[in-house]
Amino acid sequence: MNRLGVKEIEQILPHRHPFLLVDYIEDYEPGKFAIGYKCVTFREDFFKGHFPQEPVMPGVLMVEALAQTGAVAILSLEENKGKIAYFGGIKNCRFRGKVVPGDKLRLETTIIKCKGPVGVGHAVASVDGKVVVDAELTFMIG
Repeated sequence: MNRLGVKEIEQILPHRHPFLLVDYIEDYEPGKFAIGYKCVTFREDFFKGHFPQEPVMPGVLMVEALAQTGAVAILSLEENKGKIAYFGGIKNCRFRGKVVPGDKLRLETTIIKCKGPVGVGHAVASVDGKVVVDAELTFMIG
């Protein structure tokens, strides 16, 4: 297993707090897949307004966390080191559950297609084995 802490993730991704949404990578294979985690706490900045009476992690941030996890897989390739992965599209995205403070969000993105600087990843986020988001994410390496 290839485990990465936040400092190692920061060497691969350009994101920083508060927008770095992956706390650690449990395992990855460059160009193939990455499995990461976001430990969701009540102190997340977005909970101040989404929603104060019932804190729920915004769906777009769950998708972003999945994209960052996939970016670890694609940007850890030697030829992509130091580059940025940009969103190219989101297909077949489905939100299937809420993510709330105290949840440990499991993020898994598998690269299913890559041609030149463009690729596609299949992304699934889950909490305690229950899928909360799944999507197909298109990326461009720049």
